[in-house]
Amino acid sequence: MPSSRATYESRMHRVLLHIDRHIAGPLELAALARVANFSAFHFHRLFAAWTGERVGDYVRRRRLELAATRLVTQPDATVLSVALAVGFGSAEAFARRFKLHFGESPGAWRRQQVQLRALQRAQVRKPGQPDSKPDQASGPSRVQHGNFHNATPETAMHVRLENLAPASIAYLRHVGPYGEPVGRFWVETFAPWMEANGLLDAARYGISHDDPSIVSPGKCRYDACVEVPAGTALSGKAQRGALPGGRYAVLDFRGDPRTINDAWTALLRDWLPASGLQMDNRPCFEYYPVDAAKDQGLKAFSCRLCVPVAAL
Repeated sequence: MPSSRATYESRMHRVLLHIDRHIAGPLELAALARVANFSAFHFHRLFAAWTGERVGDYVRRRRLELAATRLVTQPDATVLSVALAVGFGSAEAFARRFKLHFGESPGAWRRQQVQLRALQRAQVRKPGQPDSKPDQASGPSRVQHGNFHNATPETAMHVRLENLAPASIAYLRHVGPYGEPVGRFWVETFAPWMEANGLLDAARYGISHDDPSIVSPGKCRYDACVEVPAGTALSGKAQRGALPGGRYAVLDFRGDPRTINDAWTALLRDWLPASGLQMDNRPCFEYYPVDAAKDQGLKAFSCRLCVPVAAL
């Protein structure tokens, strides 16, 4: 029955969230089964049927993907500290698994990413243009869900630190490539659902859980979210959740939707490593206020890019 299926989905979403937020600690099958409120005896089969991966394989993949993100965004962090931060017991075990997954050792992969960024910056910088100032960051050209496009050279970064309040949300999840498919998901699936539930005047959020340069496009997760009061009755397959409050780095974005990925790249891979801060296990998100500007003629829109930060 629909209500039964919704219960299963809600419990599985709860498990995936728990895994990402507790990635540094032990994630044993019995404990995850308790989070889902399913029998430990059957949980591994239910999880594999729902995700297409065994529990251990999924946890291992998420640890490696989160480690790859840390290697890029925390260039001064040692391989050992990255390994421990995502739940590996030693640098040696981490290095073996990392090379099996990405084809290179963590150190070689990190160096390759640094060189790639330097090359991309050189490609988009105008001839004779000086290097960026300390408060600026370039948006390098990047593979955005399978397509190359050029970024705006040397975009000034006006990032501020804010303490944001937690938000109660409802969301629908898209699994697959980002970019145009996500836009269609908003227009064809999420917007009609919001209208049916009387939520068109509420603040909205977009959460890209995965980096498509690290995670296979077919496994990338995106949540289209809307702020709802606790206890609001909702129709359809929407899941409930909460965006944690706390300290965030916030960047105002306005422009062509095709360039937002470059803004994220500049924020996470240029500004963040030089900021003295690091991301924690809360999700990054885009915040769309109720009165967010949108210019259909210019195909431009505005939002705030929010990155959870903590001291290094």
